[in-house]
This record gives sequence, C-alpha cells and structure tokens, in this order.
Amino acid sequence: MSAPNIFLDVAFDEARAAADRGEVPIGAAVVRDGQIIARAGNRTRADNDPTAHAEILVIRAACALLKDERLPGCDLYVTLEPCAMCAGAISFARIRRLYFSAPDPKGGAVENGPRLYGQPTCHHAPEVYGGLREREAAAMLRSFFVALR
Repeated sequence: MSAPNIFLDVAFDEARAAADRGEVPIGAAVVRDGQIIARAGNRTRADNDPTAHAEILVIRAACALLKDERLPGCDLYVTLEPCAMCAGAISFARIRRLYFSAPDPKGGAVENGPRLYGQPTCHHAPEVYGGLREREAAAMLRSFFVALR
C-alpha cells in the first residue's frame, strides 16, 4: 500500500468517527517526515463551533505540537476538498502538500469555487493532489446525508 493510502486510511478513520458522533464525515491527518503528527474529524456540532472543520482542528493540533504557527514540510490528507476557510488556513499554515479525496463542487475552494490557490492574492499554494479514493469518500458522505433525511 502506498504512503498516501496509509495516511488517507487515518483520515477516513477520523471521518467515520465523526459520522458516529453525528458530524459530517470528514477527517484529516497532518504528516511530517512520514509520521502522522495530528489527526481530527469534524466537530462543529460537538464544539458548537462553525470553524471546527477537520482541517482547522488538525492544523491547530499540529501547530501546538510543533510549537509553531506554520507547518512547512508538512502534508495534509483530508477526505473532502477543503472549503474557502480551510483552504485559507492551509495556505497560512504553509502546508507543503494537500491530498484530498472527493471534490466538492458546491463548497470546495481548491479545484472548485474560488480556486484559492490560483488567485494572485494567495500567499502560499501547496502542491495539490485531488481525487484520491474519491468514490469511497463520496459514498460515505452520501450515506451520511441519506441517513439524516
């Protein structure tokens, strides 16, 4: 199994745990030097915080661990294309590479919507690799929302 799949396994585990808590099933992991240093799933409902997206939580945890406001040399693995808020945080954190599973035509801001990293005002653009295990992530999201209805 390749490294991106191993790290995405952790993000998917976090997404499933989020779904079990009644949260939208999105999970993320930050990797540095081949080691997972932080992992998180959505907690917007649990924390009563609209900014408690998996990406924000995992960036905060990694920064706290490294005692640094930036994460150069770190890669982020997430199960859904980041929204504008998360894409901005990824840029400000100076994440080296972003790997994501399902694209988000409605709320994504990397390959969809504002395409933040292609804007001239973007401070830092990570290398982006999208569509990894896309079907699996999309199926998880669909199942979650069908169960809500």
